[in-house]
Parts: sequence; structure tokens; C-alpha cells
Amino acid sequence: MLKLMYITNRPEIAQIAETAGVDRIFVDMEFIGKDERQKGLDTVKSHHRVEDVVNIKAALEKAELLVRINPIHEALRDYPASREEIDATVAAGADIIMLPFFKTPEEVGRFLDMVRGRARTMLLLETPEAVACLDEILKLPGIDEVHIGLNDLSLGYRRKFMFELLADGTVERLCFQLRQKGVFYGFGGIASLGKGALPSEYIIREHYRLGSGCAILSRSFCDVTKVRHIGIINAMFLQGVREIRELEAECQRHAAFFWENEAQVREKVAEVLRELEARS
Repeated sequence: MLKLMYITNRPEIAQIAETAGVDRIFVDMEFIGKDERQKGLDTVKSHHRVEDVVNIKAALEKAELLVRINPIHEALRDYPASREEIDATVAAGADIIMLPFFKTPEEVGRFLDMVRGRARTMLLLETPEAVACLDEILKLPGIDEVHIGLNDLSLGYRRKFMFELLADGTVERLCFQLRQKGVFYGFGGIASLGKGALPSEYIIREHYRLGSGCAILSRSFCDVTKVRHIGIINAMFLQGVREIRELEAECQRHAAFFWENEAQVREKVAEVLRELEARS
């Protein structure tokens, strides 16, 4: 089964997600450079803080706590350098620390040295520069997981739709590299079944075809900025996770349809691109 991850800094939402079967609660402290590179896009920009890590850790019983820090950086006027940020994140109880938007093996090496085995490490592979030197990066000891970030990676490759990278073989090539190195990996995000420009059921089947182990539940899975009633949020999580798990069970029983699904993904991505072209 995929390890499902959900971004929140609200303890009550974290507990609902955990109870529904979400495996990892994701606190997102990244803000440095994010607004500029995702300017104009409807993406999640959380800017959570170390205090959120502490609060979410206290709220959880079995789900793992994943924290995305900032890219490697020196101290800012009102924010500490990477070493202090990582030390504080470890002290706050992070089980897994994610490094975003790196481009070189040197950045990854500094990250691994700063963590020093005190938490598990996850690299967010989301720049063309990092893809180009991935083999060299994967030689570094201490990398536990890699997640392929389709939002920024598609921007880096100047694509119009992030799932083009799923249709054109880019994600498949990266998954093959990671599998060859024995690294646990995942990619992208998924909404509730039937939702999204590329419906989530097609993406989940690709996760299984490509041997992926984890996925982020996107904001559209349950947008708690729009749904205020805690009972409705609870019902959405329970139903949404159950439907995903039922589809996963089907994937495990009927692996033969993966190749047909791959062709359908290419066609549906092409449809989205034709629609975008018609609007421009």
C-alpha cells in the first residue's frame, strides 16, 4: 500500500487524517524562494514553523511526522541558517526531514551531514539540475527516500502541465534509476478518486506500475480552508482514504491493466494540453 501523506499544521486535522489511515502528517516549513518560482500558480505555500512540528508531534499516536525544511541556506535577517533549522526540527520530533529544491550533490551532502542520522532523510527531487546529477547524488550515504516533485520539476522543464512528466516517460526513467539503487521513492500528489485534470485513479495505477511507495494527498483531496465543519472533514477523509485503499487492492489483484492505463494517461494528458492550447 502507498504511504499517504497530508500537509497540515492543525492538530485536530492531523488526528482526523491519522484515524482515516493517512500514514504521514506533513509539516511544511519551506518558504525561501518558493513564492518567486511558483509565482501565479495555485500551489500550496504553507510556511509552517517549528512550533507546528511540536504541536503535531504531540497530537499523533501512530502516523509518522514528515517535515519539509527550506533549501540549504545561510541565516536570513529573521530566520536561522539551515543547521539551526535542522537542529530545531530534530528537537521538535520530526521522524523524517525533507530537503527541497536542491541542485547539486554538495547541497545534499551538507544536508545529510547536518541531520547526522538523527531523523530519516527524504530528498525532494524537483530541479532539472538535480536530475542531471542524480546518479552522483545517490552515491552519498544516508539517503533514505526520494520523492519526485512534479510541480517544480515541470516548471524547470518548462512544461504546461505537471503530469506531462508522467506521460512522456520522465517519471518512469527516474523511478527506474531509484529502483536500481534500492532507494524507496514516490512521486507527485493525488486528489480523491474521480477528481483532478488527470483523475487520481489513473495516477494511482501508475504508482503501482512504476513501483512507487508514497504519494501526497493534494489540497483538493480535502481543502480545509473551504470546508469548515469538522464532521464533514472527518467524513471526507474516511471516504477518500477508503476509496484509495480499495483501488490499491484492485491494483494488487489485476496488474495486467497497467499497460492499458499507461496509454490512457498519455491520451488524457494530451487532452489537457489541447485544452490549454485552445485557451491561449
